[in-house]
Amino acid sequence: MTSTAKCRIALLILLCAASPAHAGTCAQEIAHTQVQLDRAIENDAGSHGWKPESLNALRNHQPTPRSLAEAESGDGMDFTAALDALDRARAADHIGDIAACSRELAHARAILR
Repeated sequence: MTSTAKCRIALLILLCAASPAHAGTCAQEIAHTQVQLDRAIENDAGSHGWKPESLNALRNHQPTPRSLAEAESGDGMDFTAALDALDRARAADHIGDIAACSRELAHARAILR
């Protein structure tokens, strides 16, 4: 094996090893924002008083953050838009687009304020 081939292999290994570390920077912020959003949805869920159970609840389906957000979006807060922004942030983080990830996180956080 020539020294050029060895250098190429070493560079490829280095690039592959650096990718997960780079992707993780936005992932931590996404997880933190998800916790804040889940907390806001749960706090809002009980603030509107009693509502009849949905068909899914009667069928013993467990609620998801998205189903709670759709049912409880009150006080002018659009939780589904924040969840959509977090989904877009995850997609951007997955492909390594840190700028798009940061932009979507900022959008989700703005909804939470």
